[in-house]
Formats: sequence, structure tokens, C-alpha cells
Amino acid sequence: MDGVLIPTLVSGLLLGSLYALMASGLSLIWTTLGVFNFAHGALMTLSAYIAWTVSEQFGLGLVMGFVAGVGAAVIAGVLIELLLVRPFYGNRNMMLITVMTTLAASTILERGISMIWGPRLKQLPRTLDGQVSLLGAPVSAHEALIIVLAPAVLMALWWYTGRTRSGRSLRAVGQNPGSAALIGIDVPRTFSLAFGLSAALAGLTGVLLGSIRFVTPGLGADPLVNAMIVVIFGGLGSLGATAGAAYVIGLLEALLVLWLGLYWTPSVLFVALILVLVFRPNGLFGKAT
Repeated sequence: MDGVLIPTLVSGLLLGSLYALMASGLSLIWTTLGVFNFAHGALMTLSAYIAWTVSEQFGLGLVMGFVAGVGAAVIAGVLIELLLVRPFYGNRNMMLITVMTTLAASTILERGISMIWGPRLKQLPRTLDGQVSLLGAPVSAHEALIIVLAPAVLMALWWYTGRTRSGRSLRAVGQNPGSAALIGIDVPRTFSLAFGLSAALAGLTGVLLGSIRFVTPGLGADPLVNAMIVVIFGGLGSLGATAGAAYVIGLLEALLVLWLGLYWTPSVLFVALILVLVFRPNGLFGKAT
């Protein structure tokens, strides 16, 4: 059993790392604007396709593809905020409206990707070749990089939002946009910043995911659902809660696949989410409001 358990735990760390990167972008927009961006998964897909095009078709290498993919996601994310979210600031039905507009953006992006690149499977090269040993279990160097990179990115995001002026403006606007405007914070610009950072995290996840899975127009669909589960499971309004929940769900999913198999794992995860919300309505790590 020990020979199976350690690789399973490593697999859980990998899943948790990917979920943390996916969900932290959603959590950032929620804490700043109080809405979900349902185009988050499509931004992951766009980033993976741009990275593949630049690195494979143009032959410029994975680093340039990586930069281009994340950059394209940031531009698309900011445009979504400017064109589909900003016109509805202050509307009493803003949450419902942004659900519809960001879902529309997701559909448009997925259809556009399908038209441009077609339905054929593609895959990005791995950032690192070879294998390493992690906790005594063999794992590819690329997957080990993801496990190390995710906490580093989350720590950098935590430092940015807590230690820099623009980062603190995100927190101030999230707490009270009216008061933030009175002290001189450019609220619309801060909203664009939140969407840009969130899209950068989505783009980073898309490129890393595209090196593990085949890149298809629906690449970001399942990750979006998982990211939403993580955000709700951990507790809305906290990046720390989101990160903690990501690793809890990643490890739980890996163990459930080992014990129950792939078929029952999604159902059990949803039951666990419902139980958490019944007994802790603010999430596993959320604070009472």
C-alpha cells in the first residue's frame, strides 16, 4: 500500500498546485468586484493555443510561447472587463448580468479558437525533460516544476496584494469601492488590474496544463468547474482560503481516485462540497460575516 500511497499523494500535490493557480484568479476577481468570471477557463485555452502557435508553428521556442500565451490572456481579460463588465458597474443586477456577459465571452472565445485552430489535438512541449524523485516517488521534472512554482506564484501574489500600493488598492476597492474612490484610488483602473492579474494566472495555468494534457477548444471547461468548487469550498473572499482549499481538494481527489476510482470521485467531491456548505456556509476556511 505504501508503494501506491506516496505516488498518490504526489499526484494530489500536483492537482492541488494546478487548482490553486486556477482558482486564485477567480478568487482575486471575487474579492475585488464580487463577481465570477465565467470566461476564466476560455482564457486558459486561449493562452495554451497562442503558446503552441508561437513555440511550435513559428519555431520561437517555449519561452517565447509562454510569454505570448500569458500576454494574450491578459489582453483578452482586460478587454472583457472594459467591454463586457465595466458598462454594468453600479447596476443592482450586476452579478447576474456579469454571469451572462462572461459566459458569452467564454462562448465567443471557444468558438473563435475552434475556427482558427480547428478541433485537432495539440500539445505543448514540457518545460523540463527527465524525471526527479519527490517524496521517494518518481515524477516528471515538468510536474515537479508545477508543484514548486504554484506556491511561489501564490506567495508573490500575497506579497503584492499586501505590500505594494497598487496591490493594497485591490483590497481597498474590494472592501468598499466608494470609500476607496474618496481617498483617491482609481476604481475602474483597479478593476482592470484585477482582471489583468486574474487573466495572467489563467494564462499561466493554461500553458502548464497544455504541456500535460492535449490542447483542445474545451481545455478550460473542466478546470473552470474545479476552480469554482475550490473557491466556494475554501470560502469566498480570501486568497489564503482558496489556496488551502485547492490543496485539500487536490489531495482528496487523488485519494478518492485510488480508493473509489474515476467514476465516483466527482460525485463524492460534490457531496463533500455540499456538506461543507451545510455546516460551514462561509466555506472550510472562510470567516463568518
